[in-house]
Amino acid sequence: MVRFCRPRLRQTACPPGHSHRSVQNMSTRRANIGCGQTPTEGWRNFDNSPSIRLAAIPVLPDLLARIGLLGAPSYRFVQFARTHRIELMNAAKPWPLAGDSFEVIYSSHMVEHFDPSEARTFLAEARRVLAPGGILRLALPDIERLIENYVRERDADAFMSSLHVCSPRQTSLEGRVGLFLYGNRRHNWMYDARSLCRLVSASGFTDVRSLSAGETTIPDPGALDLAERESESIYIEARKPRPA
Repeated sequence: MVRFCRPRLRQTACPPGHSHRSVQNMSTRRANIGCGQTPTEGWRNFDNSPSIRLAAIPVLPDLLARIGLLGAPSYRFVQFARTHRIELMNAAKPWPLAGDSFEVIYSSHMVEHFDPSEARTFLAEARRVLAPGGILRLALPDIERLIENYVRERDADAFMSSLHVCSPRQTSLEGRVGLFLYGNRRHNWMYDARSLCRLVSASGFTDVRSLSAGETTIPDPGALDLAERESESIYIEARKPRPA
């Protein structure tokens, strides 16, 4: 069932029957997938950036940066990944995680980088690793908002740029190396709240709903940013069905 409603507001206290110690232990069963440089404190954080691979090699990032083949933003992410225990995982392929092992899966501004087939794989894996009754929360750019901006401003160039569906040709050596290392970061599909809820529902989730920034059904969301990229995002939550 897809619902467009306003669920209860964010909770910050420990849920009934849980001590702060048990909530802390519970957080290891919560995952931020595609966290980039915004991992959630106390959760397991995963990303597929090659910078995480480089972070495991002591000398190579420094060498690549010194000869100009690793740009400053990528080098900073290498250093960041080293200190924040970000785990490497390609979320568009089968996940190396046990089934029914997580209570919450969160992903922000990643699914739009998948083509429709990859998005379905992501949702199937999220459903597999969630425990029955577990919660999926997604934040994605809202194409409806971008279209409204275009209708209001009538600026086709700004609209096309905001979609991030095209990438400039890389002519410099650094740009070509970056494309080889990191791939093309364009958006492959865009969603509004209804189309995203429809996709999630078709992937076997129940109680699918669109939320406002700052709202959640997650008990004790802790350090999770419930308004991440609020100015451009839609937010949905859904549950893995419990056995009948």
